[in-house]
Amino acid sequence: MKKKNTPCSLTNSELSELSIDEIARAGAQALLRQALEAEFSIYMDKISEVKTQDGLQAIVRNGYHKARQIMTSAGSIEVSVPRSRNRIGTDETFTSAIVPPYMRKSFKVSEAIPLLYLKGISTGNMEEALQGLLGDDASGLSASTVSRLKDEWKKEHEQWEKRSFTGKQYCYIYADGIYTTVRSSEKKLSELVIIGVLECGVKELIAVASGYRESTDDWSEILRSLKARGLESPDLAIGDGALGFWGAMRNVFPETEWQRCWVHKKRNVLNKMPKNVQKEASRMMDDIYNAEKRVDADQAFDAFIERFRYTQYKAVDCLQKDREELLAFYSFPKQHWKHIRTTNPIESTFATVRLRTKSTRGMGTEETTHMMIFKLLQSAQKRWQKIWGYTLIPLVMKGQKFEDGEMIKAA
Repeated sequence: MKKKNTPCSLTNSELSELSIDEIARAGAQALLRQALEAEFSIYMDKISEVKTQDGLQAIVRNGYHKARQIMTSAGSIEVSVPRSRNRIGTDETFTSAIVPPYMRKSFKVSEAIPLLYLKGISTGNMEEALQGLLGDDASGLSASTVSRLKDEWKKEHEQWEKRSFTGKQYCYIYADGIYTTVRSSEKKLSELVIIGVLECGVKELIAVASGYRESTDDWSEILRSLKARGLESPDLAIGDGALGFWGAMRNVFPETEWQRCWVHKKRNVLNKMPKNVQKEASRMMDDIYNAEKRVDADQAFDAFIERFRYTQYKAVDCLQKDREELLAFYSFPKQHWKHIRTTNPIESTFATVRLRTKSTRGMGTEETTHMMIFKLLQSAQKRWQKIWGYTLIPLVMKGQKFEDGEMIKAA
């Protein structure tokens, strides 16, 4: 029997191939199937009052038409259109506007997929967008159909939030929040995101929830839910120092070590300094986290403090208060340093989310925004690569000690 591929069993090259070809086709096929089911449900609602002489439903579902291949820009995908049966002998029957009879080739379907993410979540915009794409006869992709699609995504997310973590362990986790603009609301909400690194080096999306970046309560609710579903304490957590996440970690996973993100820290420190010294300060901070040994990093740290302690004391305090957390990475494998010194895995993903959501100019309600970002993050996850030196992760998880990135051998 052919072995089923799992995230941990795939190499980086295999993951890359999936993200280009198979993932695109599978995603297009799944989304098209949801759209067809939603379109058919709309049709059945419209003719629900048509009855036979015996008072039975006149038009009923009758399985699917024979599957056929349709060529799209995402590749060839298999489509099975729902079929209806007429009990009263009239010409009334279900005909899909999304996949009309005899359609074999359409670029418009695959072009609609990113629009479903960009504008489809905002129901009011979706109808206008799809009419411009497919024409005024695109009644099968109306606002009502999109609402049904959103319901499907909501159910998918609800199931995703209930999944078990029993038997699954993460060595590293990254946490951050992306600010959102919720229509008709003055609240500065965020999408709170946690990404984990499995024993095999694969990065996975662990949690996506609406809340406030600075709220310990919001982060605690997320972490308690994860723990209740079997998530074990990670070895290291990486995040921005301004997050309420750290107070939550202290309460829920007190054994986990902390690493402050250097990207966030540098930005915060430089924001407290005049421009005429920022270049020098940035170079001196680079010397800290690029040092090969902890003792050299400490010397560079002390040099920064000595240089600015009297003239830029606010910046110095900002850097110094997180000293140990900023240098925690020295106690982990050197091959992992580039991955654990910053929250870059989340930051790069957020850049994609910001790019795609910018064109919507306000993504709608809190729930609408949440669903949209969840789907975008799910899509981005398919392109994430394994971290360097992932073969050392099992050693970290078993408690092997490292000094200056090198394994400490037993005496």
